[in-house]
Amino acid sequence: MSQTRRSFLKAISVASLTAISPKNSHATPKNVLSDDRFGVLVDTTVCIGCRQCEYACKVEHGMEAGNLDDYQDRSVFKTMRRPDHTALTVVNAYKSENPEQQETTVKVQCMHCDHPACVSACIVGAFTKQENGAVIWDESRCIGCRYCMVACPFQVPAFEYHKAIEPRILKCDFCYEKRTSKGKMPACVEMCPTEALTFGKRYELIQVAHERIRKQPERYIDHLFGEHEVGGTSWLYLAGQDFLKLDFPDVGTDPAPGATEPIQHAIFKFFVPPVALYALLGGIMWLGKQTREEEE
Repeated sequence: MSQTRRSFLKAISVASLTAISPKNSHATPKNVLSDDRFGVLVDTTVCIGCRQCEYACKVEHGMEAGNLDDYQDRSVFKTMRRPDHTALTVVNAYKSENPEQQETTVKVQCMHCDHPACVSACIVGAFTKQENGAVIWDESRCIGCRYCMVACPFQVPAFEYHKAIEPRILKCDFCYEKRTSKGKMPACVEMCPTEALTFGKRYELIQVAHERIRKQPERYIDHLFGEHEVGGTSWLYLAGQDFLKLDFPDVGTDPAPGATEPIQHAIFKFFVPPVALYALLGGIMWLGKQTREEEE
């Protein structure tokens, strides 16, 4: 065996062992939660479905937004929509059980869970939970495995399947960089004309929500969605009817990482991660080529 081939094999072995060592097998970065972390209270009984939040979000994130007048088109409510690579938040409409409302409109986006399944599932730490409540994604770390999409109990992260080169994972980032990291409200909250969205400290929003329920029991069901669901979320919802009828998932109160994290840690503790496998396969192909050239 030549000195070049011997050195290459040694390098491959070291890289593979490093990649599968226990200290590199952890899937979840430390989850830091501040008692003063922010949240948004969504009062679906006040929302009028103007969709101005959709427009504001697109403008804030440099996405194709069109004209504000375009959002007066209510034909989009004929089908249920989900956030995707073209819109980080959407509004859907449902038949209302409240005689004072013709329909109930609900804003949908990342819930920014207190214990995010996407953070737990991400094997490279591309997703992180910030101290102020935001769950954000780091493009420079992402390897495109899309485990976050599978893990999310709210089915929010979207992948740019139409991009062959450098596709991104897209979701609401709580306007972290330009706004909430500086204590400013998200663009959608600022744009809302009816104050259906209230930005503030999460614990204060919970108090506000329960006070509204107490004062107007005929208007609201006695349930604040997000207070306890999957261990708590930064986005909280009030409604006048059962949340299941508004397409909210029945996710329970246990943090989602309780199911995803043990699986991820077991996989990457006892099996070779993809990066090490690709390195090994690449090394075998390189050695084969070198052998053929030497024989020639």
